[in-house]
Amino acid sequence: MNNIVLITGGVRSGKSAQAEKYAAKYPEVVYIATCQALDEEMTERISAHQGRRPLHWQTIEDPLHLTNRLGSVSQDACLLIDCLGLWVSNHLLRDETTALANPQVFISTMEANASELVAMLRRRTGPSIIVTNEVGLGLVPPYKLGRVFRDALGRVNSLLAQQADEVYLCTAGIPLCLKREGVILHG
Repeated sequence: MNNIVLITGGVRSGKSAQAEKYAAKYPEVVYIATCQALDEEMTERISAHQGRRPLHWQTIEDPLHLTNRLGSVSQDACLLIDCLGLWVSNHLLRDETTALANPQVFISTMEANASELVAMLRRRTGPSIIVTNEVGLGLVPPYKLGRVFRDALGRVNSLLAQQADEVYLCTAGIPLCLKREGVILHG
């Protein structure tokens, strides 16, 4: 069942737990984590996420190269990618100077990367669950780096939401289904 599920929401909205609950119904799960343990707080968050996952799930940690990793993942397994917000952020911070000098090039590059990701997910036989942060509900960031991140992730999220079979928005731990079987339910 080649099904792409996008789960979005704010920070601490329950989106990762919802994705894990969705994936738990499958016998084989491959979890691709994009988070980097760059400080003590992130190390603690990673540890909490790891503690929730069943031991039989395969975990691959890769902050940048999602499409490269997909070639080595079982095509039948349920794939869970957590999360696109960190993936975009990791790319932005890898070459911050260039991204800030020409934001449109960075945004276009991330959209191309996201399109390649969707194409690879469509070739899989198993389901794919993608977690991302919702960035369109807050204030406009007062600094350029924040605006470039918001704009890039917003475009990536939009692209994935258009291509996904199911889209959920989590808030306060409750998922709201926005799209099912390619049909937009709220809008």
